[in-house]
Amino acid sequence: MLELYHTVNSVCAQKVRIELAEKDLDWESHQMTLRGDQFDEAYLKLNPNGVVPTLIHDGQPVIESSVILYYLEDCFPDVRLMPEDPTDRVTVRLFNKFIDEYVHNACTVLTFAIAFRTRFQKMDPVNRESYLSGAPNQKRSDHKRDVIAHGLDSKFCVEAVGHFIKLLQWIERATLDHDYLAGDELSLADIAVIPYVIRLDMLRLAPMWHSYPHVVAWYERTRKRPAVERAIVSSMTAVDRAPFEEISVDPWPAIGRMVGQA
Repeated sequence: MLELYHTVNSVCAQKVRIELAEKDLDWESHQMTLRGDQFDEAYLKLNPNGVVPTLIHDGQPVIESSVILYYLEDCFPDVRLMPEDPTDRVTVRLFNKFIDEYVHNACTVLTFAIAFRTRFQKMDPVNRESYLSGAPNQKRSDHKRDVIAHGLDSKFCVEAVGHFIKLLQWIERATLDHDYLAGDELSLADIAVIPYVIRLDMLRLAPMWHSYPHVVAWYERTRKRPAVERAIVSSMTAVDRAPFEEISVDPWPAIGRMVGQA
């Protein structure tokens, strides 16, 4: 039996839901709010990091989204999402490593600066600080504090844009001669990356890749897959979409200037 603790808007959870959909696996959903429930004692026993997603397989918790991707591939190999070629397998692991080490935090910075900032600014300052100080990863909380205070003027935004530009350049090179990132078939590389590019799109930053024709083609191809539609787009309620639909100031002029600095 598979269970997943997740939220709809978590890019890390989206990766796992895409893989579950591609493999056509049944699973039980446990929706979190991430408004403090991730720090509940019962949940921290499953995931001491206090983040989502957490996969439960026959009672055994598995944490960290990229680890979960590999775990599901090992346990349910009927639909293969790792290429046979060793060099292509390296490509899968390198994309996942780059997402984990650089792109994920960059995504947090830009999402908070553009879409989530207003909600946090409206919070009672004591409650906001309690939320941020309770997070296990205080470095990430420091980034959020700065972005909430300064928006796109935050000192972390240019670096975040730079990581995304590097990701887009990787995608462009990888798809020069192939449909997908690690060959001509979908792999865990594409599954790891597509939620972050969709997030850029939702933040109204699609112009970031308009000068990369192979990224444009890869995005359209991957975005239209039924599993991606099920795992991300059709899963979103009006509440989930609201922070992105309510973006009141076009972020592209400011981000466009950062692209030249990154």
